[in-house]
Amino acid sequence: MLQANLTTSSPASSQAESSQPASQWLEQLHSAWRVVEDDLLSQSSPEGTHWTGQLSTSALSTATAVSGLVQMRQHECLGDACPETVNTAIEQGCRWLADHQNADGGFGDTDRSHSNIATTLLVLAAWNMVRTPDNPADSQADSATRRAWDYVRQQGQWEGLKRRYGKDKTFVVPIMCNCALAGLIPWTRVAPLPFEAAWLPQDWYRLARMPVVSYAIPALVAIGQARFQLAPPRNPLTRAIRRRAQKPTLEVLQNMQPASGGYLEAVPLTSFVLMNLAAIGQGTHPVSQNCLRFLLDSRLADGSWPIDTNLATWVTSLSIGALARKCPRLSLAPRAHETETDLPATDAAAANTEGKARPFVSVAGTDLIRIRSGTIRWLLSCQHKSRHPFTGANPGGWGWTNLSGAVPDADDTPAALLALASVNFEPQDARLEHEVAVAAARGLRWLLKLQNRDGGWPTFCRG
Repeated sequence: MLQANLTTSSPASSQAESSQPASQWLEQLHSAWRVVEDDLLSQSSPEGTHWTGQLSTSALSTATAVSGLVQMRQHECLGDACPETVNTAIEQGCRWLADHQNADGGFGDTDRSHSNIATTLLVLAAWNMVRTPDNPADSQADSATRRAWDYVRQQGQWEGLKRRYGKDKTFVVPIMCNCALAGLIPWTRVAPLPFEAAWLPQDWYRLARMPVVSYAIPALVAIGQARFQLAPPRNPLTRAIRRRAQKPTLEVLQNMQPASGGYLEAVPLTSFVLMNLAAIGQGTHPVSQNCLRFLLDSRLADGSWPIDTNLATWVTSLSIGALARKCPRLSLAPRAHETETDLPATDAAAANTEGKARPFVSVAGTDLIRIRSGTIRWLLSCQHKSRHPFTGANPGGWGWTNLSGAVPDADDTPAALLALASVNFEPQDARLEHEVAVAAARGLRWLLKLQNRDGGWPTFCRG
């Protein structure tokens, strides 16, 4: 949109334009800013309180979602889900993957990403699961599969996958596990995970030296249990401990699961949990049924899945901050009892676009932007007020979305604090200003307590 207002031209015309007075360039820049501002405001929520956004389509998410759905269908545990809906989701997901294969035969994390061995193997696993004697691949599917395997071999196949992630098992084990479920490798090649560690109190997790990062605990439990049942350890003591840990760690999974059913609102993590629980006869467990519901709810219109549902809190914080760049501070919009007719004509026009309330109005004749109190209250409502069941994080932080699967983190918390700091309160808004001050104090305390001993900050959990 900037190009519509800032002219790009030949060297000759550029020389002529360089003689333009600075005021003219500033006017053009201001005009371009207004275009972008209008575009940003038009994309706010129907209520006019926040921005939602949508993440890009993803081969990584689509492949894992298809694998999860196939496992549930294969083990006949679809529950209340309509079989036709599941079959359609699987079919359209596979078709979307075939249509988005890169020229080198591989697949990237999104439809615009370079190929990588991890996502390509996940796609191959999904395709192999779908392929049955009753549903053989056609020549086009065979060609796509051959090209994908050629890419994987060029990247070093299984050893290449391990090189990509080194000692961190957070990603390599789920990928290998997905491939084992698809029959591409034996289960003995999948590293066992100590899922019994999830039985410990959350405060002890960082002391247990787990082989995965904190947010992957659900995958640790589901994959660990699948590996234990499908390729049991030889050590009788380990077998006994893990057998006893199965039921209580499933309870941990259930306690961690948000109302949406999606762990972290993330399709890949939720899919890994689903496919492994289904494979060991736990497809009817409430955790599995909630995961299935989340996957069906998360599917995009084109048949693919995004990595995460949305980043509403993050996008709203950035939008407030971006609009605040125009003037030192934002001011609150008129009080709720004031109507659009009480505003100057230009304000009333700005308050509605195609019948949708807009969260910001410009004050006539000035560059001052007024923000509605509803936007501030929405952002305040996203602050976590209690200890989080997923990571055990203390109250005070913000996650990336207002949805139930979000977890407070060190990215979104400072973004929300900076957005709130950009608002200027009038005397009549003292109550809301006090609420913001209290929330900001909690957020700052949360960040300080999250800081590691080396001075840096982790994303979710201290240590």
